Amino acid sequence: MTLLVRSRTPGDDGVSVEVTPESAGWNYVGFRLERLGAGTRRTFHEADRETCLVFVTGTGHVSAGAACFNGLGGRATPFDGAPTAVYLPSGVVCEIEAVTDIELAICTAPAETTREVRLIAPEDSLLEARGRGSNTRYVRNILSDASDISERLLVVEVITPGGHWSSYPPHKHELDSWPQETALEETYYHRLKPPGGFAVQRVYTDDRSLDVTMTVEDGDVVMVPRGYHPVGVPHGYDLYYLNVMAGPIKAWKFTNDPSHAWIIELGSCASNGPATV
Repeated sequence: MTLLVRSRTPGDDGVSVEVTPESAGWNYVGFRLERLGAGTRRTFHEADRETCLVFVTGTGHVSAGAACFNGLGGRATPFDGAPTAVYLPSGVVCEIEAVTDIELAICTAPAETTREVRLIAPEDSLLEARGRGSNTRYVRNILSDASDISERLLVVEVITPGGHWSSYPPHKHELDSWPQETALEETYYHRLKPPGGFAVQRVYTDDRSLDVTMTVEDGDVVMVPRGYHPVGVPHGYDLYYLNVMAGPIKAWKFTNDPSHAWIIELGSCASNGPATV
């Protein structure tokens, strides 16, 4: 099974990497990254899908329905502080104008309910440190399962320092067995600092019917249809990833790999609860 989607040189549409439900063979998550030059205008419309626009880098204006937000974003790299995002309910026509060159992540999922256009400002995504030692990483929830903004979408940014592990100890969210575990498809959009580095991500199931280990480079996407999915980054390179998750229920309930439960029991994992993103 091919779970790695390599970044490519953008064409006229600006798309450098894309995952659709059709290309992934699943039902919920859509993701693409568009690179738009300064002065470019782009119109988006998803008739039956909700959307979260994340300014990975650069500055732009967003007009959606009756809402107008100017000068959003501003990061030079995704490692430079908190994100700015805009939530778009299904059916809303949105226009983006790139003030500078921008990299825009477009995260989508099916939606049936009517919601409001919402700005998610940098101060809305508080920084949370998780883990200890070489398991430390830094998390910013853009759309969490506690948020009432979206119907299904869960979106989060994570910074993992060089030499550290993330999404570790390994956990999975593949079973529709609320409240113990929820079924969530997931994409990881990876960036590295400096960009010439690499990370390693493994996706595997208990029975090893799925067991894939991938070398991930700057701009690549890993799809996680099921299974555990830890990530490691070598010394000298920091890793950013943007997670998009969605499934039948908007709740993030996961199960840790029991083979590695001893790490949690020793208290060497997460400082704020069990292993997470």
